[in-house]
Amino acid sequence: MHVEYLMGNEAIAMGAVAAGVNVVAGYPGTPSTEVLETVARHNPDGKIHVEWSTNEKAGMEVAAGAAWSGARALVTMKQVGLNVASDPLMSLEYLGVKGGMVVLVADDPGPISSQTEQDTRHFASFAKVPCFDPSSVQEAYEMIQEAFDFSERYHTPVFLRPTTRIDHGYASITVKDESEYCVHEPEGFERDPARWVIFPRLSYRAHQAIEQRNEELGEVFSSYARNQLELGGASCRRGIATQGVSYSYVAETLAERADEAREMPRVLKVATPFPFPEKLAVEFLQGLDEVLCIEELDPVIERELIFLCGKYQLPVKIRGKLTGDIKRAGENTRDTVYDDIAAFMGWPKAEPSALPEPPVSVVRPPVLCAGCPHRASFYAVKRAMKGQKSVFCGDIGCYTLGNAMPLDMVDTCLCMGAGIDIAQGIGAVTPGMKCFAFVGDSTFFASSITGIVNGVYNQADLTVCILDNSTTAMTGHQPHPGTGHTMMGQVVDKVSIEATLQGIGVKTVRTVDPLDLEAAIKAVKDVAAEPGVKAIIFKSPCIAIVKPLGKAEVLQDACRKCKKCIREIGCPGIVVEDGKIMVDASQCTGCGICADICPFDAIAVTSFEKREGSAK
Repeated sequence: MHVEYLMGNEAIAMGAVAAGVNVVAGYPGTPSTEVLETVARHNPDGKIHVEWSTNEKAGMEVAAGAAWSGARALVTMKQVGLNVASDPLMSLEYLGVKGGMVVLVADDPGPISSQTEQDTRHFASFAKVPCFDPSSVQEAYEMIQEAFDFSERYHTPVFLRPTTRIDHGYASITVKDESEYCVHEPEGFERDPARWVIFPRLSYRAHQAIEQRNEELGEVFSSYARNQLELGGASCRRGIATQGVSYSYVAETLAERADEAREMPRVLKVATPFPFPEKLAVEFLQGLDEVLCIEELDPVIERELIFLCGKYQLPVKIRGKLTGDIKRAGENTRDTVYDDIAAFMGWPKAEPSALPEPPVSVVRPPVLCAGCPHRASFYAVKRAMKGQKSVFCGDIGCYTLGNAMPLDMVDTCLCMGAGIDIAQGIGAVTPGMKCFAFVGDSTFFASSITGIVNGVYNQADLTVCILDNSTTAMTGHQPHPGTGHTMMGQVVDKVSIEATLQGIGVKTVRTVDPLDLEAAIKAVKDVAAEPGVKAIIFKSPCIAIVKPLGKAEVLQDACRKCKKCIREIGCPGIVVEDGKIMVDASQCTGCGICADICPFDAIAVTSFEKREGSAK
């Protein structure tokens, strides 16, 4: 054993490696992404199969096939990705697994980088899948190893549900030496249709077995070391039930008042929200008058304790989100937990520390990067469709920021891949509307192809704009099927977006460099005028993965200060200093769009060596 300073996601990955994981699949999504990337970095001999799957459903199914073959498999995603993977998961629980299978779902209270605040603990009980909820980086490292053991012992996939502050927190933790790693050798798939083919009669028997197993697990989890009952002061009849990172905040708060031991509340730490450790929870409740539940996100523990009070006729008042004692949305913090406990225990509120006045910070709303080719793509469509009745349906990715002024080019955004179908629905009931759907290259492969097939089949009138920047930019520039690289380090044939579109029946497919503004505008006008489903691929690499094209400079003698360069595209690289329009050289990449739109030729672009595929 030795000590390493690790991010939570790195710790989870190293725990999986130490557990002898054989296959790791997933789809990038903050806050889960670094888990798979860390495994890939610690796989020098290539014995672990590591892949970014095209979406979470594919990742779940790859992991299931591996687990059916006796391998230890890990699939990673964020909470909204679980929605995509839910179809195979629900059936997989009925069939079970042979090798251990951990479904890592990183929840995002806040939310900090997500569309929704989903609580995967609900999904665990819905899918009847055991759930492990780590409270620290060290516990996450150890818990994933234990999760594999439970999965194999009970032949079920299991959830590991870290939240953002566990995923992205850092700590010095004790980890195994490589010589201590488990070596797991899968025996391979053995044909057994009676076990691996799902039928209604099989599912009925499986459902009965699952209910019996989960009842047994509830008993087992009451003795599981991660579920903890901490006795309070002899004279205190209050308790706190908590989980995850909130437990760490509770522990820190109570440690500050350790000198008042007789008045300390009893604490229940729930590490396995499903199946719930009922026996341990009843022991916790006995002899108490009140319990405060501190958890993220939903009142899962709170409802379980209310149920147990009724079942066992315990006269304990359960307080938390349902009673308004704890806020019902957003993440907990060290300060909010202290205030909640202080109010519950009748302690004085913490006096705010006197801090120096912070410097005035510049308000920087989220915007597309300076030089981002998506800005040029949106602007080309906006110019081409000026004066026409149009709707612009967006999607999940960097390009969602196209909704910001002055571009104002994203009218809808629901979930990954939805923009294409949303545009079809709008077009079906809004005569004369020119319908556009924007989607990135990674999202195209992940969840958009079926929507385009739907449009072709149902004779929609739709222009699909694929913003191809040759990477999965929003989550950290991971590869995808169109990049020609895998997480195993292989160079493979790129899956062609153009050929895919043509293969599913899109007759008009035009590829254009959005930085060639006039050509891009003309392409939009030409393609949008055609009937049916047609596509424009705006192809230009993300500015974070290539060298700048050059630098722009405002020629002050020619500049009339009309600010069209600012008003039209909103590039953060164009600023006003001392009344002058200036280009921030530290941000400019030389894309040249500002020079194209300046009516007075007052912006000059000094080009570096031409980038491959660029029209500038």
